[in-house]
Amino acid sequence: MEGLSPSSWKKHPALIPLFVCLGAGMAMSMFYTLRLATRNPDVSWNKKGNPEPWNEYKDRRYKLYSPTGAELEKSAAPEY
Repeated sequence: MEGLSPSSWKKHPALIPLFVCLGAGMAMSMFYTLRLATRNPDVSWNKKGNPEPWNEYKDRRYKLYSPTGAELEKSAAPEY
């Protein structure tokens, strides 16, 4: 198809921002998915070494961004 190769972008320069925005959106979605898979307390990759991963976040804060203050808000870990 015309417009999909870098050599044809010289003929259609309006497609360059489209590909840049599309690439940036895909990169951000992949980063967030990887972050959820590695940092989320609901995901446990090592069940033998850590059978209760939610206890790691008993005294820690789990938020991506906190505009009001990081020290004020703590995670409420359930007591089982």
